[in-house]
Parts: sequence; structure tokens; C-alpha cells
Amino acid sequence: MNLEKKGILVVVSGFSGSGKGTIMKELLKKYPEQYALSISATTRQPREGETDGVEYFFKETKEFEQMITDGELLEYAQYVDNYYGTPKAYVEKQLADGKDVILEIEIQGALKVKKQFPQTLLLFVTPPSAEILKERLIGRGTEDMEIINKRLSRACEEAEGIENYDYLVINDDLDICVEEVHQMIRNEHLTIARNEKAITQMREELKGFLKGE
Repeated sequence: MNLEKKGILVVVSGFSGSGKGTIMKELLKKYPEQYALSISATTRQPREGETDGVEYFFKETKEFEQMITDGELLEYAQYVDNYYGTPKAYVEKQLADGKDVILEIEIQGALKVKKQFPQTLLLFVTPPSAEILKERLIGRGTEDMEIINKRLSRACEEAEGIENYDYLVINDDLDICVEEVHQMIRNEHLTIARNEKAITQMREELKGFLKGE
């Protein structure tokens, strides 16, 4: 019985500072043949060390809005005064090739994707506590307290939508967390809903035995 080989669309969200980006990078480093990380487009400015086409596709606002008009985005949303969105073509190709595609997007976009594609697997990443979240945001040293407070305020809003997700990922120990996420996705491949063709094939083969075929 051949299980479904088509890739799974996995949406990973989490509070800013939860470490979701680090988890995804480690997951792809450990299992490069299984996963593809979708690169989001954004209008925010690059942080130090970020490269266009690697961490994000960095776009001007007018350019991003043209992508919306042309229907080139799987989803998009505004977050802390900037646009973020997922280019559609790359995602569709990787899924067709059998790779599990991971979208690292915020909660608005995640729910839009889930509405379009009900079988999308939704994972929400959080630190062990709110205090650790604040410490991580300050520790990055990339933003002033005004922006950090905006992110904490946004986290309060996002916390109200966690129930819409399939799994909660608590990022305490990175290595353990990466393996837990990997197992969540592997288990999803084994669900009954994703293997209807294989189940039908098994039934037909069994009926063939009864008929003496």
C-alpha cells in the first residue's frame, strides 16, 4: 500500500521572538530532502545579515501591491506597519514534487491559507513563558523598546487565536523542539484523510482475493 507522496502544506506561526525561524532553519538543515521553506515577500527593511531571496523577498510597497493585484500571492497581511505575503508559484511546485512546504507566517495569513486549503497543518510556536518571550525580544538588540512593546501588544492579540491551530510547539530546548516538529509532520502523512487512495486500493485488492483474482 503506497502512502500519499504529495507534500503537505505546513504553516508555522508564533509570537515574534518565539524562535520559529530558528526552528525552521534547523529542521531544513537536518532533513533537507523532505522540506522546502517557502520564502515570504515583505515590505519591511532587511535586518543586519539578511539577504534578498534568502530570508525574504524584500519589496517596495507599490511592488507588493502589484503582486496582490496580479494574484501572485497565496496570502498576505499587514503586521506592524508592513506587508507580508507568500508567493504562490514556488509553493505549488514544491508540493507537486512531494516536498513538505513550510510557510512561516503570522496568524492572519495562516487562517487565510487554512480556509483555502483545509488540509493545511497549522503549528503555533511559543516560548515557555511570557517573561522569556520579552527577554528574547530585548536580547535580539535589533529594535528599540517602542517596537518591542508593539510586538508584545501584538502577541496579546495572537494569543487569542491559538485554538485555531493543530499543534502547540513549546520552544524551550531547540534540538528537542526540532525533532518534535518533524514527528508532528511525519504523523500527519499517516492520517486516514491523507491516504484515501491507498485505502481504496487496499479494499479493491482484498475484494479481488474473494473473487479469486
